[in-house]
Amino acid sequence: MRKVYLALALFGLVALAQSEGDGGLVEAGNYTPGPLGQITQPLPTPAGEGSVYRVGAYPLYTPELADGPGKELVQGYCQVCHSTTYITMQPPLPAATWQAEVTKMINTYGAQIPEDAAKAITAYLQAHYTPETRK
Repeated sequence: MRKVYLALALFGLVALAQSEGDGGLVEAGNYTPGPLGQITQPLPTPAGEGSVYRVGAYPLYTPELADGPGKELVQGYCQVCHSTTYITMQPPLPAATWQAEVTKMINTYGAQIPEDAAKAITAYLQAHYTPETRK
């Protein structure tokens, strides 16, 4: 037991000695006092004269919809207002929720979808994007 206490004490002294010096600190921040519980971070270094900041093109990847009857109707009617990514990014929704979503698009947002097409779109979404059917 004495060896354990001795080892812990020795470890504590080594840790204390390291914290007294710079402890291998490469760069220190310039912190200023702020509200209690917050530490103000140093400002970023300003870009030099002639600096250029570039951002590459954002990806325009749109996931493919699942193959099946009604896919063309979804692409034709739904893409009038939003991309099909809006459909594929949803979590798997229950069948009743897909029915409510199609109804909302027609009644609330004014989607011009004929009744037979709306039924086919709902059936397609329920066949491919529910918790039971999503792959």
